[in-house]
Amino acid sequence: MKQTEALKAQVLALHPEATQLFEALRAGSVDLVNRGVTRDTYGPGEQFAHDLVQKHAQALGLEVRQDHLRNTYMVWPGVDRQAPAIVIGSHLDSVAAGGNYDGAAGVMAGLIAVQALQQAGIRLSCDVVVMGIRAEESIWFQVSYVGSRGALGTLPASALQQRRIDTGRTLAEHLREAGGDPEGVEKGVVYLNKANVQVFLELHIEQAPSLGLTGFPTAIGTGVPGHFRFPSAKIIGEYGHVGLGRRFRHDAALAGADLSVELDALWKQWDEAGRLMACTFGQFHTNGARHGMTIVPGEFHFSLDVRAYDDADLVELEERFMTLVAQIEKKRGVKIDLGVRASAKVAKADQTLTQQLRDCALRLKLKSCDLPSPASHDSAAFCAAGIPFGFIFIRNPNGSHHPDEEMSIDDFLEGTAVMTEWLATHCINS
Repeated sequence: MKQTEALKAQVLALHPEATQLFEALRAGSVDLVNRGVTRDTYGPGEQFAHDLVQKHAQALGLEVRQDHLRNTYMVWPGVDRQAPAIVIGSHLDSVAAGGNYDGAAGVMAGLIAVQALQQAGIRLSCDVVVMGIRAEESIWFQVSYVGSRGALGTLPASALQQRRIDTGRTLAEHLREAGGDPEGVEKGVVYLNKANVQVFLELHIEQAPSLGLTGFPTAIGTGVPGHFRFPSAKIIGEYGHVGLGRRFRHDAALAGADLSVELDALWKQWDEAGRLMACTFGQFHTNGARHGMTIVPGEFHFSLDVRAYDDADLVELEERFMTLVAQIEKKRGVKIDLGVRASAKVAKADQTLTQQLRDCALRLKLKSCDLPSPASHDSAAFCAAGIPFGFIFIRNPNGSHHPDEEMSIDDFLEGTAVMTEWLATHCINS
């Protein structure tokens, strides 16, 4: 118990270092036009963040290396260099005009945990790898988990041809420009696997204000939802005159409205039944080149993300959605082209690891609870590759993916203390 209390004090004493890291990160990626920060995937914003954490890691004496995706690995050597490593990390990119903590907190937590253990004179039995992951924010290339799946050898080569939404250039071009190797993706190069990674730990701010409402500063994550997505769907109707009678119309915009209203009604039913799901129309618009106040819309574009915490629920939701599509096509006299489909399976946190993290929080006398993630995270990619993961959430009262994202350094250090206690308890050199 004395070591637990001393180690917690060691973590909390690193408040100035943590504050400085986050302030430097914000200053180097601030979006002067749109507020918030922009750390664009395979662009200067993301690269700045990787350079920043690498510099800090080197100051701690860590070994630094990159893989073919340009993920950054900051390695604190353990006693047995051949043993499977503990990997701690998250992503360093952000959405455009996003918040400073989404993703980055997980990388900083790894660095602070290592620093606390070093100062406490504790050496672990295996290597600890703090991983700065590339390209988690799928908004840039419309592909999930680019960096983590690339490292695990599970990123499909077809992803290399996806174009970044703002530059129009392919992932392969951006990756090569950043010093990466697209050919490694094509060959299925595996950098991380079950043989060299025993556990993946991720700390992240919560992305819905659940902890902000309940008063818990931290939570133990129990799982990451699976999803199915249609990034670029289109409804084809018929353009017409504003005076056209209702029975003659094939209104693509009203078909889109029907689809959104019906899915929201389904979500309400599931909510009332206590079944967790979410659906999001991230893009929802007519064709700007042809629409007008006196024109019946003949085209409508949308993207859709539907997520849930059980794979069977996802199957049921997609069946319900496809039934809605057929009904609305018939009702409105339109054709709904869903385009390319993407999906990810539900990822459940390892039960043993989850209980161990709960026990660590209890020993540290920290107020914590369980919380399923509303968002997708790189942990899901590790889970799909057969690597167990544990998850720690930090309170964020303002939600995520916007400039007003919030995280107190005190809350961050409490979550980091849980991670540090787990390392000292379960990876100690005996």
